Amino acid sequence: MAAPIMRGAGGPEDALPAVAGRLGLSAEDVECLRAMPLFSGLTAQQLDALLADAAVRSYSRHSVLFVQGDVADRLFVVLDGWVRVMRTTREGGEITIHIFGRGESLAEAAILQLGRYPVTGEAVEASRLLVIPAAGFLARLRQDSDLCFNIMAALARRLHGFIQQLEQLSARSSTERLALMLVGLCPRRHGSCIVELPLDKTLIAARLGMQPETLSRCLARLRKVGVRTKGHRVIIEDVTRLRALAHPEEE
Repeated sequence: MAAPIMRGAGGPEDALPAVAGRLGLSAEDVECLRAMPLFSGLTAQQLDALLADAAVRSYSRHSVLFVQGDVADRLFVVLDGWVRVMRTTREGGEITIHIFGRGESLAEAAILQLGRYPVTGEAVEASRLLVIPAAGFLARLRQDSDLCFNIMAALARRLHGFIQQLEQLSARSSTERLALMLVGLCPRRHGSCIVELPLDKTLIAARLGMQPETLSRCLARLRKVGVRTKGHRVIIEDVTRLRALAHPEEE
């Protein structure tokens, strides 16, 4: 358990909120929540109140969480696994908007203003999610200015992330986008590294804005900089060399 963080003039913050026991949240789960913009800086008491009617749910692969056009009555936090949000086109096709992983929240904007989900949400692998009913969340939002600022920060970070994605799609080649994703998965900046791809290649391609066959070609090109694949494993011989491809502006 992490050491308590001191607040204000010597006032201690509780280590774990009481609701963690009811929900079966580990200390690592709570740490993950507190690192999110949505919950950052909230005391244990505030978390207890905010999550009073929340629940932790497990979803199997391909479980649908909500459908485009449904009443937005819940928001979600990914504790484990991956969630894809997508829109259905007039022609009946699907466009992947984003894929959320551990420590990310989704559907805040839908419950705040839209009233209905503008996308469909699907667990793309076995996932564990914190599900927060909209009614209680909105009631506490009206009472707690800290939470109001937090949700503004969460939405601002989401917007910034989408802007970065658009910049990457327009200004970087497909190979550079893949290199950037792999660098983000590396736990170190130098030397060799082995990473596990968090998603199947079809979903990785969708997240990077390319077709699966384009992803295969990009992986083949990365062999020139010492990157090899073995199933879901990616062996990176020289992280520095890969970073140079992913971040040419740093050179």
